[in-house]
Amino acid sequence: MAVNGTGNGAMAVNGTGNGTTGPSKTVLVTGGAGYIGSHAVLQLLAAGFRAVVVDSLGNSSELAVRRVAALAGEHARNLSFHKVDIRDKDGLEKVFSSTRFDAVIHFAGLKAVGESVQKPLLYYDHNIVGTINLLEVMAAHGCKKLVFSSSAAVYGSPKNSPCTEEFPLTPHNPYGRTKLIAEEICRDIYRSDPEWRIILLRYFNPVGAHPSGYLGEDPRGTPNNLMPFVQQVAVGRRPSVTIFGNNYATKDGTGVRDYIHVVDLAEGHVAALRKLFDNSSNIGCEAYNLGTGKGTSVLEIVNEFEKASGKKIPLVIGQRRPGDAEILFSVARKAERELNWKAKYGITEMCRDQWNWASKNPYGYESPDSPKQNGSNSH
Repeated sequence: MAVNGTGNGAMAVNGTGNGTTGPSKTVLVTGGAGYIGSHAVLQLLAAGFRAVVVDSLGNSSELAVRRVAALAGEHARNLSFHKVDIRDKDGLEKVFSSTRFDAVIHFAGLKAVGESVQKPLLYYDHNIVGTINLLEVMAAHGCKKLVFSSSAAVYGSPKNSPCTEEFPLTPHNPYGRTKLIAEEICRDIYRSDPEWRIILLRYFNPVGAHPSGYLGEDPRGTPNNLMPFVQQVAVGRRPSVTIFGNNYATKDGTGVRDYIHVVDLAEGHVAALRKLFDNSSNIGCEAYNLGTGKGTSVLEIVNEFEKASGKKIPLVIGQRRPGDAEILFSVARKAERELNWKAKYGITEMCRDQWNWASKNPYGYESPDSPKQNGSNSH
């Protein structure tokens, strides 16, 4: 398999051998070089779709796309990449003019809650202006099937869990508000033109990595979520993990969340796409929670990671953060019923796969001794 870069910011991925007949559906994946996006692209290829990735690489790595190609084997011929920022409407227009897309999965955007509070305009620019650009170009090219990457942040801090899709939408920060505004834009578009078929996927807490250790989360700068912090402590990059509050009314005093394996989450996108292509069902614009339906405390996650890695994770107890929910986990019965999707993996597999990725790639995709394209690794 050869991965060839081209001068215009596009990358063609060419497979060798005869393989199977070409897939019938071509899907544009915005933000497909990111953490969740790269895992979803791999699952799409395995499911027989053709995937075209657009990503600005502002918070991701082209190496993730190359790793996807290496893992995809003969399906790599159905993968291509364009370095495009979705805020660049002309760049998007060129991509749509070169390929006819059957659907779009829209991951591209910024996702750090703290940064969104500090830089709200940056978040509105990326997450709203970028989404409007994408939807306008889609409409102009008659592509009206969309899976949108939303978030449980649209619920804010519900008074009780488990959280259903009917809970009030009261986000607490600019990041959550951008996700809700994008959802509302999608609902308005569908009302204005019933040809649209849109699925909004509200993720809970994605963790873990591809079992190969090739793909994983590689945050730039200070991580915003628990698991990358724990991982960086385990590989010696940070001295300790700060737990924000240990006096909640939970079994061990730490906050409870719904952690979902990133591979399960990626499969949720394939299930959503299949629903969009099922003409026997009337989709409209519909929201689905993607979670395990189980709450796990921060301490439980840390303890499980210690078992997986054999490393002691030093903890520092900090103050509660304003706006943090005490307990937040999902009900994913709607996705199980209507998308025929259910999370398969528990926290043991999440921590095992996270450690496999971290130990092979201690500095993420920049690791000098990370697995090479031929699948060898030095550990």
